[in-house]
Amino acid sequence: MIGASDESVEISPLLFVSGRRSVIGWASGTSIDSQDALSFSVLSGVQSMNQVFPLESAAEAFELMMNGKARFRAVLTTTHH
Repeated sequence: MIGASDESVEISPLLFVSGRRSVIGWASGTSIDSQDALSFSVLSGVQSMNQVFPLESAAEAFELMMNGKARFRAVLTTTHH
């Protein structure tokens, strides 16, 4: 699970019984995490898929993200494409 909210998460105990599983929280976003992710993407050729919005559409991008309707990663840009 990536991200955080103040909402509860329900998980069936059967998922734990049927295999060796666990639930772990992680405060992502440290500079080392970012550097590791960038290094991995360079070495493996992985690229993110982005839905780009001009800065003027930040409210629209935020609403799509919060409603789970953003395609891929919502990115704001200050340059026009």
